[in-house]
Amino acid sequence: MEDINVYGYMRVSSKEQNEDRQKIALTEMGVPENNIYMDKQSGKDFERTQYKRLLRKLNENSVLYIKSIDRLGRNYGELNEQWRIITKEKKADIVVIDMPLLDTRREKNLLGTFISDVVLALLSYVAENERTNIKQRQAEGIAAAKARGVKFGRPPLPIPQNFYQMHKDWRAGKITIEEAAKACNMCPKTFYSKAVKYEKSS
Repeated sequence: MEDINVYGYMRVSSKEQNEDRQKIALTEMGVPENNIYMDKQSGKDFERTQYKRLLRKLNENSVLYIKSIDRLGRNYGELNEQWRIITKEKKADIVVIDMPLLDTRREKNLLGTFISDVVLALLSYVAENERTNIKQRQAEGIAAAKARGVKFGRPPLPIPQNFYQMHKDWRAGKITIEEAAKACNMCPKTFYSKAVKYEKSS
């Protein structure tokens, strides 16, 4: 029997600073530090340099450890596809540290494979559904805030003191809109927009 090669994979995005937590979990499982592959980018994009390097090394004598199932992807289809590649094409084992049921070393028979596949499918679906719900709640929250009059984006710049005189001179034809805007430290488009609002409110 050939020696088993143990690998670990980490993915961290700019928003999550959990690199140390993942590395500690992997080393505690006996993964050599030089066998830990890490990508720092969004899970939405699967063009991961280190992950691809890792895949080339995996074979039937390999065990891949990951901290949590979402390290492999961010949606149901992606997770299942990567699981299939690793376990079916590469014939490697996967151990998900946070989910002991997802350990393909446990049962090397049809029942064991079936249990792992069912648990994976369920977890992938739940993870994707939760992300969808979060986006929906965010959209509903923004809509509710707008209904209450909450303003989003940058607040409008205050009107400079000389605006009204510049507006008067511009409308009288004494100066061009470019000259009026420059005197107010605005671009012509902004000056015109504020002029229209001012005239409507007058």
